[in-house]
Amino acid sequence: MEAPAARTEMLEMADEAFRAMNYELAADIYECQLLELGPLRPLYLSKADALARCGRFSEAFEAYQSAADLERLRPEELQHLLDCIAANIRLKEALPRPQPPAESAGKPAGVVVEEDEAAASDPLSCPLCLELLFEPVSMPCGHTFCRRCVVEEAVSQCRLCQLPGAGSRASPESSLRLNVLLCNLLEKWFPSECRGRRLQLEAAGLLRSGDYTAALGLCERAVSLVPHDYLLRCYRAELYVTTGKYEEAFCDGDVACTLKPLKAKILCDMFSPVLENMPDSLPTNMRSQSSHIRLKPTFLSTFSSASIAQDGTVAGPSELFSKMNKISTPEPNASSQILKKSKATPGETSVPTEAVPPSFTNGSQKRKLSHDTEIFQSFKAPSKMAKKDDFVLSPFDNFHTSREIPSELVDPSDFECSLCMRLFYEPVTTSCGHTFCLKCLERSLDHNSNCPLCKENVAEYLVTRAFSKTFLTEELIIRYLPEELNDRRRLHDEEMKELSNLTEDVPIFVCTMSFPTIPCPLHVFEPRYRLMIRRCMETGTKQFGMCIGNELKGFADYGCMLEIRDVKFFPDGRSVVDTIGKCRFKVLHHGQRDGYNTANIEYLEDKKVEGEEYHELVCLSDSVYDQAFTWFSSLKDNMRTQILNHFGPMPGKEPIPQSSQNGPAWCWWLLAVLPLESRAQLAVLSMTSLKDRLIAIRRVLVFVTRQRLRSL
Repeated sequence: MEAPAARTEMLEMADEAFRAMNYELAADIYECQLLELGPLRPLYLSKADALARCGRFSEAFEAYQSAADLERLRPEELQHLLDCIAANIRLKEALPRPQPPAESAGKPAGVVVEEDEAAASDPLSCPLCLELLFEPVSMPCGHTFCRRCVVEEAVSQCRLCQLPGAGSRASPESSLRLNVLLCNLLEKWFPSECRGRRLQLEAAGLLRSGDYTAALGLCERAVSLVPHDYLLRCYRAELYVTTGKYEEAFCDGDVACTLKPLKAKILCDMFSPVLENMPDSLPTNMRSQSSHIRLKPTFLSTFSSASIAQDGTVAGPSELFSKMNKISTPEPNASSQILKKSKATPGETSVPTEAVPPSFTNGSQKRKLSHDTEIFQSFKAPSKMAKKDDFVLSPFDNFHTSREIPSELVDPSDFECSLCMRLFYEPVTTSCGHTFCLKCLERSLDHNSNCPLCKENVAEYLVTRAFSKTFLTEELIIRYLPEELNDRRRLHDEEMKELSNLTEDVPIFVCTMSFPTIPCPLHVFEPRYRLMIRRCMETGTKQFGMCIGNELKGFADYGCMLEIRDVKFFPDGRSVVDTIGKCRFKVLHHGQRDGYNTANIEYLEDKKVEGEEYHELVCLSDSVYDQAFTWFSSLKDNMRTQILNHFGPMPGKEPIPQSSQNGPAWCWWLLAVLPLESRAQLAVLSMTSLKDRLIAIRRVLVFVTRQRLRSL
């Protein structure tokens, strides 16, 4: 009974290691279990998946082959492999590559590096498919992808920042809203490309319904519109394979690899160990031709479509490579016209001069081409089959299709916020796909939780405050409208500087009395005060004034500055703002700004005394403190508890009463808890003589003490 339990524990450990992304450990455990338990198909598949995640594709294929020998593979069982292949391609395509010598490339040194940098910096490419964005969707984190990429790749979190995204396997494509602004810009700047991608979508629909001829016709139209589109070429090549037109598929694959030579090199580097370690049981024609196989974009589709039998199963690796060889090798008479073998020195592999990627080798040979320079050299003579489409591509001239926008097509009005009618500043995109300045949208949501344009509810932002800048929109503005952006940024900075002034146009919250050093929690629900609090946070001052109301002037002539310590938001936009009193001020001028009150102020400071007056002040302070402590101690327990919960404990006695410009903290604590009307509290707040303030507090203490004694 112990052995089965131990085996179960080991398998659980392997599964846990896989979930923890420790794939090396998981693969080792599965291997040990196979040695102990014998050939079990689930263990072979688990081991293969772990090896694929490690990037050990040669060993992974052997494990998949072992599983296929026991029972034909199903498409869903290769999901891990396909995910790893796609991730590996993206990762390697993003890595910097060595710069080829100028003389070997026929171009000045630095050309490839510059074009690589241009490809990496192209803002209009989808980070997933690396092609021109089509039906762009901006995720909550601010990154933008093609909608189909988000759906087909089952993106549950952003692949760039790893934050939660807009799509998942359970998210239907229709639930992802397009970025309206970017859709309009792409249609304006790239009408042919957008039309071609729409035709491809229509073709995909026809393909699902089984109408291959009509689907191929749409693809023909799409490629005629955009002959340099890599995805369209790959898609049409797959349709050609499906319909048995292998020669035409070979042509499109040739052009696609010319458009994206790096993808071919990456695939070659990834899978050359697979063929190098192929068993001798491969068909004879496979072994003899292995050094001339051309990797094409249809290679991956071999796993997902071409290799699926009528019963829904997938062929093993040997059959897959046989099919790939059949697809990529034309008839003998066509082959003699297309492939021209280059001369090879002894011990070197013979490489077709027109072959797109470096060829695979068998176990006794090594690949001659090992870096991009040699790959580019193999492109010098364009394929004769490519001429059938009248499409001849120079690899250096077209390694990365330029997407620079003509200046006459860039209109600043295309980037105007519909709320402020100015250039977007910190553009954000709502869940419904509309774009606004961040501050404009926040101000709009202060009054209404619906989108200003389509009126769809976007109240989720009121809770999460999760609107991030739409990076692509901002990058386009930076790149194509630098002068307009500088003017817009200068205007914003001036506004922030004006709002940061803590003596002129200081925001005033008209509510209740507040005092220095005393906490003052506030419930904010009015739109004008939502705006006021947000601006205090944005400027970094985190301060505003608090005054009680006045029927004639709107608010009193004296108040206290409050500093924001924390803000907590509610789903309906309300918030609780935790503040604490800082210093007192006198109002010099009453004003308003965007609906809330403002004031020009001067700060108050207690007048200092010296000599005999100071000694009298110290004695008075000690006496009043003792009197206050006695009064507080005499209160009922429930009343003391309420005071402590709201205002905290009574501050201690200060040895130097004049150490602060506002006087001892316990005076303000006592003034806040004593049962006084606001007008009486205001009178004490406005005093700049500590002696007068202590005398006033003593009088109040005498009064409340007598009142309490009478009530007993």
